[in-house]
Amino acid sequence: MKKFFLLPLLACLFLTAGATNPPDEGMWLPMFVKDYNYATMKSLGLHLTADQMWDINNSSLKDAIVELGNDGQHFCTGEIISTNGLMLTNHHCGYASIADHSTTEHDYLKDGFWAASYDEELPNPGLTATFLVRMEDVTAKVLEGVTADTKNSERQKAIKKVSTDLINEAEENGRYKAVIKDFFDGNEYYMFVYEVYRDVRLVGAPPSSIGKFGDETDNWVWPRHTGDFSMFRIYTAPDGSPAEYSKDNVPMKPKYSLPISLKGINYGDYAMIWGVPGHTTRYMTSYEVRQTLECQNKPIFEALDVLLPVIREQMNARDEVRIAYASDYASMSNMWKNQKGQYASLIKLGIADKKAAQEAELLKWINADNKRKELYGNPLEKIEKACAEVDAQALRAFMYTNMCLRNSKMLFAPYNLPKLPTEAASQSEKDNILNSYREYMTGADRLTEQNVIAATLRLMQQLPTEYRPEGIYEYINKSYKGDFDAFAKACMDKSIYGSEANLTKYLSKPSQKAIDNDPLYTYYKAMFAHILKYQGVYMSANNKLTTPRRIYMAALMDMQKGQAMYPDANSTMRCTYGTVCDYYPSDGVQYLHYTTAEGILEKEIPNDPEFDVNPKLKKLILDKDFGQYAMKDGKLPVCFITNNDITGGNSGSPVLNGNGELIGCAFDGNIEALCSDIIFDTELQRCICVDIRYVLFVIDKFAGAKRFINEMEIVK
Repeated sequence: MKKFFLLPLLACLFLTAGATNPPDEGMWLPMFVKDYNYATMKSLGLHLTADQMWDINNSSLKDAIVELGNDGQHFCTGEIISTNGLMLTNHHCGYASIADHSTTEHDYLKDGFWAASYDEELPNPGLTATFLVRMEDVTAKVLEGVTADTKNSERQKAIKKVSTDLINEAEENGRYKAVIKDFFDGNEYYMFVYEVYRDVRLVGAPPSSIGKFGDETDNWVWPRHTGDFSMFRIYTAPDGSPAEYSKDNVPMKPKYSLPISLKGINYGDYAMIWGVPGHTTRYMTSYEVRQTLECQNKPIFEALDVLLPVIREQMNARDEVRIAYASDYASMSNMWKNQKGQYASLIKLGIADKKAAQEAELLKWINADNKRKELYGNPLEKIEKACAEVDAQALRAFMYTNMCLRNSKMLFAPYNLPKLPTEAASQSEKDNILNSYREYMTGADRLTEQNVIAATLRLMQQLPTEYRPEGIYEYINKSYKGDFDAFAKACMDKSIYGSEANLTKYLSKPSQKAIDNDPLYTYYKAMFAHILKYQGVYMSANNKLTTPRRIYMAALMDMQKGQAMYPDANSTMRCTYGTVCDYYPSDGVQYLHYTTAEGILEKEIPNDPEFDVNPKLKKLILDKDFGQYAMKDGKLPVCFITNNDITGGNSGSPVLNGNGELIGCAFDGNIEALCSDIIFDTELQRCICVDIRYVLFVIDKFAGAKRFINEMEIVK
C-alpha cells in the first residue's frame, strides 16, 4: 500500500549546532576523506589506499555502494557482493518488495524466499538502484553574483537558474541523473551525478522469524539477534546500460564488488561504513531543539499511539491483512519508536542546554571582533524570535493530520483517484476510474480502513476546538449523533469510494449532489483544507529561519576554520569510520560487542510473532551445525556493534574491515542515543550490525541456497 502525504516527516521540523569532532564522529563526503580523515583511518587499522576507496576514473570501493530508492525516493543502502550484480541489503529494506510478492498461498514474509535460478528472480516495479558516478564542488558557480545583501527570494532564483544549467549539462541528454544539493545551510553546494538502474529483482530473503526476530520489542535495542538481510540482483540491457525491466535483460557486471571476510571481528577492530544516510540536523540550535521536542517528537508519537493499535488488531486477526499492511505498519511503528526515543534522550541528556552553551561560545567569539559583529550580527536572536513566534498547536495539528494521511488509504481516495464526473460520462472514462480504483485499493481492507477512520477522528478530537478540521465534528454530531464508529461504517457502506459496487452505481448516475452528500468526501474535504492550512504555518516557520540559520552556520564555520567539519546528512554518499566496541548504557551495566545464536534460543517464545524460532533454525543451533561460519570457540555469531556514525538511510550499508572486506550489514542504532541525528554522543551511540557470517550461515546451512554463496568472493 502507498499512502499520500504532503511533506516527508522524518525530515525534521527544523533544520539544524555542532561540536568538535572526535575521530569516530562524522558522516564524511568521500571526495574529502583523503584530505581530512585518511591519516586517522590508517591509525585505526585501515589498509586500503585513498584511491582504492574513492576514484572517479577507476573502479573503487564507492562503485559497490548502492542507493536504494522507490520511484526515485531514497530509503536505504545496499552493496554489490558478486560480479553478477548480486546486492545485499537489510530485510527491513526489502520488506515492501517481499510483502508485495507475498500471498496467503505463497507467504514469503512468513516462509522466506530463495530463487533457485535467474528465471525465478522477481522484478519489483518502481524499485531503483543508483550508483554515484562523481561529485563536484559547484559552490563558486552557484553563488556567483550572490552577495550578503541579496534578498533570499532573489538568491533562490539565481541559485535555481545556475543549478538547472549545470544539471542539464551533466546529465548528457538523459544518460545520467544529476542533482545539486546545499550543505551547511546553503553556504556550500555540490553536484552529484548518478546512474540509475530500474530492473532490480528479489532473489533471497529469510523468513521474518529470522529477518525481523525481536521485531518491535527489540527495535533500537541491544543485544540483538536479528538476521536483518535480504538480497536482490540488478539487471541491465544486454549492452550493460541501465534499462527498464525486460526478459532480455542480463545480470549486471558491476565496476566493483565487495570481497567477503570469514575472518570475523574482534574488540577494537577497525570498522568502516560507506552508505547513503538520509537526514541529520547536527547544527540545530537550542531553540530549535525545544521546538522539535514539542512540535515534532511529541505529536508524532501521540498520533501513532492512537492509530497503530487499530491496524495491529486487524493484522493479528487475519493473515491477508497482515501481509497487505505489513510494510506500511513496520515503517510507521519504526517512526513511533524513533520519535518517542528521540524525545526521551533529548530530555535525559539535556541536549538543549548543551547547545545553548555552544551558542554562548559562538556569540562570545563574534562579539570579540568588530568586523565579525558587522558581518554576522546576532543570528541566534533572530532564530530565537522565529521559534518564539511559532504556533505550537498549529504544528501539532499539522503533524496529527500528516499521520492520518499516512495511515488511512480510504480517507484520501478522493485525492488519489481521478476526479469524478458530475454528469453522464463515456464508457472509457468510467473504465479508467474503475481501473484506477481497483489499483489504488489493492490490499486495502474495508474493516481496517473503517476502524482507522474512526481512530483519526478520535485523534483530531484531542486538539483544541479551534485547531480541529472545520465542520466535520458538527456534521457527525448532526448526522450520526456524534458516533465516530457509525460515521466510519457509513464511509464504507454508503460512500461512493467505499466499495467498487458503490463507485459503479454512482458512475451509472453521477451528480454533484451525491458527491456533496457523501460522508467520506465530506471528511476528506475538511481534512484536506486542514492540512493545506497548517502546511502554510509549517512552511512559514521554516522560511523565517532560512537566512539566520545560514548566517549562524557561516559564523560557526568561520570560528572553526582550519578544523575539518562534516555537513549534515542529506541523502548523499558518506563514509564513517570507527571500531568494534562495547558500551555502558547505565550505571553498572556493560554490553558486549557481539551476540551469538545462543541468545536466539534464550529469547524464544513459541508461537509469539516476535520471538518464535523457526524449527529448522532451532535444530541447526541445537546441533551446532554451523559449518565454516562458527567462531573459534564453536559458537555462531549473529550481530555486533561499532561506534560508527549512522542514521536512517544507512540501513543496509556495508560494514567493512581494514582491508575493505565485508564483515557485516548495518541495520539499527541504539535507543540510548536516539538523539544522534541532533547531537553525537561518543559514549552512547552505537551502530548495530548483522554479522556477515550469520548472513552466509542462513543462506547456506538454513536455506541451502549455495548458488549465491558460489558467486561471492569469500576471504578466509
